[in-house]
Amino acid sequence: MANYTRRQFVRAGVLGAGACGLHMFISPARHADTIFAAETPLQILIDNAPVARYWISANTENVSCSSCHEDDNVQLSEHHLHEEAVILCQLCAQECIIFPGERGLCRARINVGGELRSLVYGHPVSIHVDPIEKKPFYHFLPGSEAFSISTAGCPLHCQFCQNWQLSQMNPEDYSGRFISPEEIISSANRNNSPVIAYTYNEPTVFTEYLLDISRAGKRDGIRSVLISCGFMNSTPLADMCEVLDAIKIDLKGFSEEFYRNVCHAELTPVLRSIRQVTDSGVHLEIVNLVVPTLNDSELHLRNLCNWVFNEIGPDVPIHFTRFHPDYRLMNLPPTPISTLENAREIALDTGIHYPFVGNVPGHPGNHTYCPGCGRIVLERSGFFLRANHIHDGKCEFCETEIAGVWE
Repeated sequence: MANYTRRQFVRAGVLGAGACGLHMFISPARHADTIFAAETPLQILIDNAPVARYWISANTENVSCSSCHEDDNVQLSEHHLHEEAVILCQLCAQECIIFPGERGLCRARINVGGELRSLVYGHPVSIHVDPIEKKPFYHFLPGSEAFSISTAGCPLHCQFCQNWQLSQMNPEDYSGRFISPEEIISSANRNNSPVIAYTYNEPTVFTEYLLDISRAGKRDGIRSVLISCGFMNSTPLADMCEVLDAIKIDLKGFSEEFYRNVCHAELTPVLRSIRQVTDSGVHLEIVNLVVPTLNDSELHLRNLCNWVFNEIGPDVPIHFTRFHPDYRLMNLPPTPISTLENAREIALDTGIHYPFVGNVPGHPGNHTYCPGCGRIVLERSGFFLRANHIHDGKCEFCETEIAGVWE
């Protein structure tokens, strides 16, 4: 039985009436009898995997058939028990239908006997201390160091992924011991990092771990930030917004066609997430990786900037970032710097206050300019802060308020 998103599941007609409903990529095992082989790396993960959040089972009482079926005609007068305890994962917008022994598209969550379990809780595969500017956050505690962690897995399959060695891998492809949330906090303290960043892969897949770390960090005065594709559902995002201090969302393009063909996802849930973060009051920054021939047209960039300006206002920082050939798009050239400069000019012309040219070290578009007097208030060299002319949240030259989190 293959993995299905909710949409693919319905279109494929798999359920009939009366049902409710840093290696090369390794496909998930296909059947329960192969998944549960004794003492494999996967089996060891399964044996210790905690029950995940954000899912329902088709065999749970009071579950509506419409949870899994889009067909209004599929309704039962009595609760239907499936022969197999099928699960609908509600963590991200893929909404995978997962049969026993199977995983969702992210490969990080598995149906074990009718329970959805997290294979990545407590199993970071990359830990590093980075400048906060590398995330990139340009208007959140500039000059700070971020204790950065990731696991394996991602619900998207972007052909241009810059971190595919993590995002497109299975959790069992990496070995390592269990690391508790408290130990992550202790390590961040030892490294004098005031911020923990969930990054590199898509942190939505380890939401439960992220929430526990963030809550523990708050007790120690440590901030938490998320670097995300924004493809999560609204309930888990609401839980994240309660404990996170900043969120960076990749708005990878501004057309459904681009998202479907290049990212194997959809645009609408990402726009919904951006609005939700804005409404929550959590600090937000947006990144648009500009990929030659795919999302770099002037119309595309203007539509993106107009949406941001009209929907969430002029003060959200937008990073137009340079693409480098990687993963499955080795055939494309790096983004011309002139394209990024044009994107920045379009944003300024639209009325956006803080557009940046990203991934071009030394470019003047890396600096933050005061929207009042036009002078540099945050001067950067690569990922490092060289000068800070913001005092009490204002430009020290003209006292215009600069949007961001500064202390």
